[in-house]
Amino acid sequence: MTSENKPIISAVIPAYNENQGISVAITHIADILNTCESAWEIIVVDDGSHDQTFQQICLLSEAEPRIKGVSLSRNFGKEAAMLAGLAHAKGEAVIIIDADLQHPPSFIPEMVDKWRMGAQIVHAVKRSREEDSAAKRAAAYCINQMISGLGGINVKNSSDFKLLDREIVDIIVHQLPERERFFRGLTSWLGFSEAYIYFDVASRQGDESKWSFWQLLELAITALTSFTSLPLRIVTFLGITTLILGFFVASEALWSLIQGQAVSGFATIIICLLLIGSFIMISLGIIGEYIAKIYEEVKARPHYLVKARVGINKEKE
Repeated sequence: MTSENKPIISAVIPAYNENQGISVAITHIADILNTCESAWEIIVVDDGSHDQTFQQICLLSEAEPRIKGVSLSRNFGKEAAMLAGLAHAKGEAVIIIDADLQHPPSFIPEMVDKWRMGAQIVHAVKRSREEDSAAKRAAAYCINQMISGLGGINVKNSSDFKLLDREIVDIIVHQLPERERFFRGLTSWLGFSEAYIYFDVASRQGDESKWSFWQLLELAITALTSFTSLPLRIVTFLGITTLILGFFVASEALWSLIQGQAVSGFATIIICLLLIGSFIMISLGIIGEYIAKIYEEVKARPHYLVKARVGINKEKE
């Protein structure tokens, strides 16, 4: 079989302010792709960087036409950047990999082998997170456990490092119109044939991570609200708890009145008021998160806007 007849492998790399290490990362990934015995392309999505990331991509594309770039008009977030990359990729297999090389490119041939054996989704699962701080590991563990338990999808130690078959890519791009996306959860939710590989998180190429605590928290909220309505049922549970609490307080008040001690129970009433107030605020917060997500969906704004392309025809969207 000639190389022209072989399926094309696309590598999608979302990048944000990765000027320091993007050239090294792309070169390394290209070297690994050359060992896969298939034609390939690399699509780097610049997610509204404020540095020279896209200029670096343009220089690399001039030297190697198989390296292509998409520049978004502003920072839309990693989920949107990955979607933009999938929309522009034309490979029969598409690999999503980070620009900081914490997803080891050396695992790409193994992922391709599993795809050739019939897996339509190949998940790369983190075996260890030694590069992360203890606080970040603990936060990631709690969030993953909560999403997996409440959402009914397995995202424990999962990552965005995945290989997707062309059929899966077309489904994600064309049949899942939702604006608030959680890529890791969507790929598990689809239900197609899956395979797993396990990797250790490598040292980050370049400067520090761009993810803040609040961005991770927002991602966790999006994951929960996208895949389960169970938090809304917590509101019902809090209401039942308040009803039971109110029953006991009313019983105590009646008993005190019968015993001629109607003044007693002041501390109990104060505690009950505080608890009820807390339950109400928590309930309003949960409902508010779902309303906010609905609001984002009904506006139906585009997931991203492309400012510039290099090595890609404008018709390819």
